[in-house]
Amino acid sequence: MSHTFDKSKLPSRHVSVGPERAPHRSYYYAMGMTEDEIAAPFVGVVSAGNDSAPCNTTLNAQADICREGVIAGGGTPRRFNTITVTDGIAMGHQGMKSSLISREIIADSIEVSVRGHCYDALVGFAGCDKSLPGMMMAMLRLNVPSIFVYGGSILPGTHRGNDVTVVDVFEAVGQFAAGNCPLTELIALEKVACPGHGACGGQFTANTMACVGEAIGLSLPNSNMAPAPYRSRDDIAVAAGKQVMELVARNLRPRDICTREAFMNAARVVAATGGSTNAALHLPAMASEAGIEFDLFDVAEIFKSTPYIADLKPGGKYVAKDMHEAGGVYMAMKTLLDGGFIDPNPITVTGKTIGENLEEITWNPDQKVFYDVKNPITPTGGVVGLKGSLAPDGAIVKVAGMARLQFSGPARVFDCEEDAFAAVESRDIAEGCVIVIRYEGPKGGPGMREMLSTTAALYGQGMGEKVALITDGRFSGATRGFCIGHVGPEAADCGPIALVEDGDIISIDAVAGTIDLEVAEDVLAARRANWQPRSNDYQSGALWRYSQVVGKARFGALTHPGASAETHVFADI
Repeated sequence: MSHTFDKSKLPSRHVSVGPERAPHRSYYYAMGMTEDEIAAPFVGVVSAGNDSAPCNTTLNAQADICREGVIAGGGTPRRFNTITVTDGIAMGHQGMKSSLISREIIADSIEVSVRGHCYDALVGFAGCDKSLPGMMMAMLRLNVPSIFVYGGSILPGTHRGNDVTVVDVFEAVGQFAAGNCPLTELIALEKVACPGHGACGGQFTANTMACVGEAIGLSLPNSNMAPAPYRSRDDIAVAAGKQVMELVARNLRPRDICTREAFMNAARVVAATGGSTNAALHLPAMASEAGIEFDLFDVAEIFKSTPYIADLKPGGKYVAKDMHEAGGVYMAMKTLLDGGFIDPNPITVTGKTIGENLEEITWNPDQKVFYDVKNPITPTGGVVGLKGSLAPDGAIVKVAGMARLQFSGPARVFDCEEDAFAAVESRDIAEGCVIVIRYEGPKGGPGMREMLSTTAALYGQGMGEKVALITDGRFSGATRGFCIGHVGPEAADCGPIALVEDGDIISIDAVAGTIDLEVAEDVLAARRANWQPRSNDYQSGALWRYSQVVGKARFGALTHPGASAETHVFADI
C-alpha cells in the first residue's frame, strides 16, 4: 500500500522543506537524490555490522536490502552504522569492561545521528548481545516509528556427531585445565564450534533479547529466529522496510507499542525460554526510556510465576535453529497465551495486537523444543530473582536445567575476576564453597563484566554445581551452574558484598528467592566502619565517565534519567 506523506509534521522537514533549507538539500543532490526522494520521509536504517565477530558480519548486507522495502513503502532510506563490542571476543579479560558501556554508546550514537539528521523513522539491525537492547533503547528514547531486526543466529557446529556451540569451547578450556581434555581435542573443537555467520546459537543474551524484540512488539512476528545464513533473512529485511512506512503513515510509535503490559509479556518469554539473566538488566533500562518503572524486582516477580517451557541450551538440548524450525518465538507465546500468561492486548509493529498476531499461529504438538504450559519442564521460570541480607537491591540466577536450587557454604572472596579464574585454573577451589567476585559492578568494575570464562572453566572441571558463585558483575547468557549475578548494592557502593570475608557462610535458596550473609549485624557494622573505597586503573576516558554516572543494576545500570525527566520527545520536534 502506498501513502501520501505530509512532511510538515515530520522531523525531516527541518532539513528538507522550505527555501531556508536549500543548503541542506544541496548535500542530498550531491548524493544523487531526486526531488521526490528529498520530499519523502527519511528513514534511518542503522546497522551494527562489522568484522569483529560472526554475529555482525551479515548485518550491513541485510540493512542494504532493507532499503528496497523502505523505497517500496514510499520512504527514502538513509543507512548508517553504530558500534558493537562482541562479548565472546571481549570475554575473560579487561576488554569485557567495554561490553555493557557499549549498550549506552550504541543507544547514544543512534540518538545523536537521528537527532542530527532529523530522521522520521528507524529500522535497526543488530546481532550481538548489547547491540540489541541498545538499539531498542534508542527507538524508545527517540520514539519515531521503528522496527527492530535481529541479524539471526549461527548454525550449530558439529563435533564427533554432536551439535556444539562456543560454550562447549569455553567449557573445554576447564576440562583441559583439569587434565580431562587433550590440547589436540580442544583445538579440533575450536575449529568447528562456530561454522559461519550469526550470533551464538543457544538461548544466551543475543537470542534472549531477540525473543524480547518479538514479545514486546518491536519486531515482526517470527522474524528473529531465522538463522543468519538463511535466505529468508533478505525477505525479513525488505518486509521491515515496507512495514516501517506503514507505521509512519499511522504514526504508530515505540511507546505506543511498549507498554508496561508489553514489558511484562517480554519478561514472561524470557523466563519461559530459560533466557539470559542479562534481560533483567536490559528490560528495566528499556522501560526507563519509555518512562515506565520496571526494575529487577518487577522482572523477578514475573519470573517467579512463569513456567519454564523451552528446552534450549545452555540448560537444555536445542539451539535457535531448532527453535525457528519448531515455530519460533510465537510458538512459545501461543501456549503461554493459552495458559493465561500473556496479555493479548498490546499492539505490535504489525498494527495488530499480540493476540491478533497469535490467532494466526497453530500450536504444533509434534515439535520438540517447546512444552505445553500444562506440562512444563518446571512450573516456575528458568530465571529467578533473589533478595536478602547479602543483596538488599536484589540479584538474579538462571536455574534452567539445574538440579540443585539451594546452596549454603563458606565464602571464598576475590576482588576481581582474574584472581578467581586463576584459582579455578589451578584447582584451588574447594567443593561446597561460595566463590565471591566483587568490585566488578557497573561502577566498581567499571563496566559490570561477565564471568563466562570462570563459570565455564568450573563446569568443565565438573565443579559447576558443586560450588556457587556470586558477583556484583554479570554472567553471560551462556553461563550455567549455581551462578548469581547483579548483586546489589555493589561493592563499590559498600553494599554487603563488600563486607564478606573468607569463611563467612552464605546461604542461597532459589526456590524461596533468598540470598543471605550469615554474619551478625554488629560484626558487619564494624567492617563497614573500616571499609575504604577502591580505586581502579580507569581514571580517564569512556570507562571513567561511565563510572561517574552509571546507576544501580537494579534499575538497569542507567546513565541518564530516562523519559521520566524529559521535556520533549524527539519525534515531536
